[in-house]
Amino acid sequence: MAEATITPGDDGPYHVQGDFVLIDGAGNRLEITDETWLCRCGESDDKPYCVGAHSGCEFADRSRVAK
Repeated sequence: MAEATITPGDDGPYHVQGDFVLIDGAGNRLEITDETWLCRCGESDDKPYCVGAHSGCEFADRSRVAK
């Protein structure tokens, strides 16, 4: 499996690129290939995926890697 890259979007979702396995709270496995966007605001009605709900709530986060 290739390396995946996770990029937190400013005030938005995680953009995940590459192949990876997503395991939900019930232990169900979903293999993701290519890319997907994962919700960070908690308002998505299709969790764990982003549906753009962050633009209608007050979610704010501009994560940066500490140097």
